[in-house]
Amino acid sequence: MILESPAATVPCADCAGEAAWHGVQALVGDSLRWDTEVVCRDCGSAMAVCGGELPAPLRERMLAEHGRTVLRLEQAPGAPVAPGVRVAVMRVLRTALGVPLAEARDLLERVLSGEYGGTLPETEWLARRLRAAGVEVVAVPAENGGAGTDEFSSPPGSWLP
Repeated sequence: MILESPAATVPCADCAGEAAWHGVQALVGDSLRWDTEVVCRDCGSAMAVCGGELPAPLRERMLAEHGRTVLRLEQAPGAPVAPGVRVAVMRVLRTALGVPLAEARDLLERVLSGEYGGTLPETEWLARRLRAAGVEVVAVPAENGGAGTDEFSSPPGSWLP
């Protein structure tokens, strides 16, 4: 299992005391999931919400805390990318992300330049699909500490701390 997790202190919904909040974005098997839990230190009240969508503000916080992870093709530096690899990457991008052909072409160039990424679980989720299609790729921390394009997004929703 691959995961990243932010944490915060929030007011308890039951007693207004101090509660510990934890969120986890995890790649479990072949699925991305977002789970949260809140446990009050004062009254012991607890709540868990499992399987929701990662809220955009928390995703941005995770990227700030953990940095971005990008896709990197495993090939000799400066070597041209084989046409078959380009086609396989575009096919996976279109299928996995549900993007049209024109957008897949743009995303392909970002993958090839090492700029395409997001959180570690998101990037590894896509890397697994690419490897299953025969593309030698790894998910690695962004060299520039997280700056650059952020391709993945999660719709707003779920409870925020």
